[in-house]
Amino acid sequence: MRYIEVGGSRLSVIGLGTWQYGSREWGYGDSYAEDEALKITRRALDLGINLIDTAEIYAFGRSERIVGRAIAGRRDEAFIATKLFPVFPISSVVPWRAVASADRLGVDLIDLYQVHWPNPVVPVSSTMAGMARLQRTGLVRNVGVSNFSLGKWQAAERALGGPVFSNQVQYSLVCRGPEKDLVPFAQRNDRLVIAYSPLAQGFLTAKYEGARAPGGVRAGNALFLPDNMARGAELLNTLRDVAKSHGASPAQIALAWLIHRPNVVAIPGASSVAQLESNAAAADIELSAEEDSQLTAAAEQFVPVSGPAAMPNLIRARMSNR
Repeated sequence: MRYIEVGGSRLSVIGLGTWQYGSREWGYGDSYAEDEALKITRRALDLGINLIDTAEIYAFGRSERIVGRAIAGRRDEAFIATKLFPVFPISSVVPWRAVASADRLGVDLIDLYQVHWPNPVVPVSSTMAGMARLQRTGLVRNVGVSNFSLGKWQAAERALGGPVFSNQVQYSLVCRGPEKDLVPFAQRNDRLVIAYSPLAQGFLTAKYEGARAPGGVRAGNALFLPDNMARGAELLNTLRDVAKSHGASPAQIALAWLIHRPNVVAIPGASSVAQLESNAAAADIELSAEEDSQLTAAAEQFVPVSGPAAMPNLIRARMSNR
């Protein structure tokens, strides 16, 4: 496993996202939540993955409980990140929500406590006042944000009166917006960008071409529409070509491309221990400058149908999956 040093913390460049732990929308079932999820988390620790990311909204706290069970007895091996769901995140509410998360996780210190989304009504100054209190009392080590623009990230720092360690955002070969300003800001200021959906919910695994559109959470993802699968063929073929030269999978190459960027880590989920092991192996892949450029150029050529233009086909796809 490869690690990155940011803000005095040492993190694995491949982490583990746990949205799917106990969440019905993924359709993995109770046996996954009660057995496989525990095995995945413990195997992640075995492999040197220390960044474990969850949130209070994931399965309404069940994900945190599963993570807590999995790390019991191995707390010092994990860098635990969870998120505050931003419903009425005023300064007096933030601390008791953090205490509830810590209780579910079975920890007395949250390594990274993140604001899951900016709240359009509650000033960030109020939320950060609660975060600062948590840092003073020692329940939270690092404060982070998620889905924040650069301006909002900087405003959060000013309100906190100290570093906002990270910003967790959607970032992958097909979602490269963070490169415009968030990644450069992190690189200049010893901050971290945590990339969620680093495989675009499986699109970048190159497994869905010619297959029936997936259901569950992915049913609402326009990337899996036939038109977008066709538009993405060049990118997926480039992933396959680079993967072949490394004896790797397209998914591993997509992850390797992402974590090749300084101050960026990725938190893919895993449906099995085997998938977790495959994700972890991506940390050891060294892409050449030419391969990196090839992937970037192919990504730039991919312009998917999205937004209102994709809605009629998404509705039809959902109906066909019923």
